[in-house]
Amino acid sequence: MPESNPEYLVLPTLSEVRQSSDGSSPDGSTVEATLVPVAAPDGGEQLVALAFTSVSLLVEAMGEEQPWVVVPAREAEGALEGSGARALLVDPRLAVGSE
Repeated sequence: MPESNPEYLVLPTLSEVRQSSDGSSPDGSTVEATLVPVAAPDGGEQLVALAFTSVSLLVEAMGEEQPWVVVPAREAEGALEGSGARALLVDPRLAVGSE
């Protein structure tokens, strides 16, 4: 169950990201967030960004080698501006039988 109002979100990235000691990316740096296609309400597809409420949930879902960055939750939408993401999927889980 996702935390209702997390202070920070952990975003999986496509490559390693320089991070400060708190796990955030340095100001002004560019991060390539992981986007996945999902079914859109109109029957087509839309891109969503993945986000997790903790590093442990990210590791559980995506593995220990998955690069990530921490973003203040209130800044997540702005951080994804221009990425093509139409929504944020928080704490996604693998479907049973998909492994």
